[in-house]
Amino acid sequence: MDTSDIPAIFHAYVAGLKAHDVTAIAATMRDDLRVESGGRVLSKAEFVPFLRALYAGFPDWTYDHDPIAHDGDLLAITWRQSGHHRGTFAWPGLPAVPATGRFVRIPEQVFRYRCEPDGLVLIRPDPIEGGAPGGILRQIGVEGAPI
Repeated sequence: MDTSDIPAIFHAYVAGLKAHDVTAIAATMRDDLRVESGGRVLSKAEFVPFLRALYAGFPDWTYDHDPIAHDGDLLAITWRQSGHHRGTFAWPGLPAVPATGRFVRIPEQVFRYRCEPDGLVLIRPDPIEGGAPGGILRQIGVEGAPI
């Protein structure tokens, strides 16, 4: 598939996820980013700490995906995500969850993104049972998470 029309900043976002490089990921997001999930909206200031907690709690977290596609004016990726909960998951506002050793797998899920020339402004995972990001937390015993 030709991805020459996919913005470089979006490719950098995907690469940052795979490398667990939260600084690089955050650099691809505008300050007005909205993460719309589970009927809630997270800001960049709330979402970036979630990623830090995810990679600390799941050092082997993996992302597999289908090719990046266009969905109207949005970009879309079907993700497959999984990892072992081998570290403490500590996201501000929730009690820290010590390693459970559980293997967590998220059902295949489409995420849609609005990418402007200066960065991502929207991340919207399809609402599916057990989907990310809330499904990750529920699988390690966190209830009432803000996503």
